Amino acid sequence: MDANNLPQWKDMPAVEGMPHGCAWGLFDKDGKKDELGTLNLLTPEVVMRAREEIKTGKSVALNWGLDRLSDVQMGRSVLKHSHVDWRDKGYDFWCYDDEISINTQTGEASCCGGSQWDGLRHWGHSKTGYYYNGIKHDDLLKSGRLGVENWTKRGGIVGRGVLLDYVAYAKRKGIEYSPMSSHPIPVVQLEEMARESNVEFRPGDIPIIRTGWTKWYDEAGFADRKKYVIDGYDWVGIEGCEEMMEWLWNHHFAAIATDANGVERVPFNPEWTLHDYALAFWGMPLGEMWDLEALAAECETQQRWTFFLTSSPLNLPGGAASPPNAIAIF
Repeated sequence: MDANNLPQWKDMPAVEGMPHGCAWGLFDKDGKKDELGTLNLLTPEVVMRAREEIKTGKSVALNWGLDRLSDVQMGRSVLKHSHVDWRDKGYDFWCYDDEISINTQTGEASCCGGSQWDGLRHWGHSKTGYYYNGIKHDDLLKSGRLGVENWTKRGGIVGRGVLLDYVAYAKRKGIEYSPMSSHPIPVVQLEEMARESNVEFRPGDIPIIRTGWTKWYDEAGFADRKKYVIDGYDWVGIEGCEEMMEWLWNHHFAAIATDANGVERVPFNPEWTLHDYALAFWGMPLGEMWDLEALAAECETQQRWTFFLTSSPLNLPGGAASPPNAIAIF
């Protein structure tokens, strides 16, 4: 879909029973209810233009290890990984298999894995229980709709990524904060980061915000992880307010990702919860706990903060979330 066909925030049509800013129906086509949301903005034209970012051939993987968060929280299971030795099974060849069990909802305080995309089956509107395009919670799993396999069927998530490096920005500006605090990143700072990086946003872009959350976790001891992650619930993220929702929608981003475990600051603002707007209202994937350290270093080396981005989520029918399998190519 051409972003020019979408209304600006102030002109979004009303959806009965929902707050202003709900995009249900805007991506429907030929009488069929949409299941891709803002990923519709990743048109062939957008992808072809994004390939112009490939200049050096350098690639950087953005996936935090599946084993990184191994502390149980909120009752979610942790990664289980074992090997099968086929010789133990009586076969005469040398061979190992993997057996892996994970909770794909590895971010957002689950503390049981690595990077992820929140899918459209993950989160319904906090006040009504409706998921993207008007599916009620109790009907979702019976509907056969909104699974992450739809992302695979459309060819994955491919476009232009834009790094907004808040860690480097805060250091330049003398802003002191801890990733393990409810520290808000407002629109004005996101805009200033883009200007200082000579970035002009385009429809279909995928902004990726580095907050230092995964770096903090990698460097912390168990006592601090227990205090601030297992037993804590105050984490850095973008500010939850109407200005932020308007900014995200009006830029017509295809998705948004971060190295923090909520994208928005935690605790959420109950009146302006990004998960409500992005996932339930717009169908916009939210990437959480991506590993952005090598990406930030490469951006500094090349002095450019845009790149070609590919992500191949799981082809999991009915899936609610997925590891991103994301790569930045310069």
